[in-house]
Amino acid sequence: MLNRRLLRVKVMQVLYAHYQNSDTSIQNSEKEMFHSISKSLDLYYLYILLLLELRDYAIGRIEFAKNKKTASSEEKNPNTKFVTNKIFSKLADSKDVQKYIDQNGNNWSNYPEIIKSLYNDITSSQQYQDHLAKKESSFDADKKFVIKLLEKVIAYHEPLYPTFEDQSIYWNDEIEFVLSMVVKTVKSMEETEPAELMGEFKDEEDRDFVKDLFRKAVLNKEEYRELIDKYAKNWELDRVAFMDVVLMQIALAELTQFPNIPIKVTMNEYIEIAKHYSTEKSGVFINGVLDKAIVDLTNDKKIKKSGKGLA
Repeated sequence: MLNRRLLRVKVMQVLYAHYQNSDTSIQNSEKEMFHSISKSLDLYYLYILLLLELRDYAIGRIEFAKNKKTASSEEKNPNTKFVTNKIFSKLADSKDVQKYIDQNGNNWSNYPEIIKSLYNDITSSQQYQDHLAKKESSFDADKKFVIKLLEKVIAYHEPLYPTFEDQSIYWNDEIEFVLSMVVKTVKSMEETEPAELMGEFKDEEDRDFVKDLFRKAVLNKEEYRELIDKYAKNWELDRVAFMDVVLMQIALAELTQFPNIPIKVTMNEYIEIAKHYSTEKSGVFINGVLDKAIVDLTNDKKIKKSGKGLA
């Protein structure tokens, strides 16, 4: 499932676009938001299929080398730790992966040069050399290697990013988020259990969360904009970065309309999102405005949190 931070980012993106296009209805913007969420899941699977494509490419290289008339002793007896990696095997056996391929195909077959260049980066990396040199062969060792592969090699392979952009306009600014979810999936894998892959939402509560957050932010726009204007002292609202206004509007919706989400969680999430998507000083500015708003909204009982530790 897509994590809550990425869902918040999706709300931010579609709300921003909603205000940029005054002819767009709330219903159409909502549909666009859910479509964008489904595209994020596509990117998640694209990373997983990339791992399997790299494994298949390596198998092809091994077989080709073995069958050469002038094959060396090393080529006839290759180190197969990469192609027999237990994480790759579990992903390949996953019913979710097979279902995704049946429905969508595997786009990596259209990018052989990317696979070749990434594989060359992998085989020349220290992570790869260290893994093949180890005598240990275990599920945990395979898992650690794949995590390092994702975080230290694949994440830094620049030719991948134009390829992602070619395939979807939705992925330009969320690749880092989605890659972290692929890493989380690998970390959670157990040797005796099938690979458990993520869906669009953890459950109906998450689906309702993103839908309600968007709608409440839109429908209460005037109230939230007045609050932002009130607490942004010495700043005229039209001089504040529009993305900051959008983020604070969503944050206020979450603070006042979602009693089960702690104030600290909401604050931390939108400050972090601001650092990534807005200006250098946005995090500090948003923190200052929301801090002041929270005090008054709590006193006016417009922020009511229920449950232990939710203040």
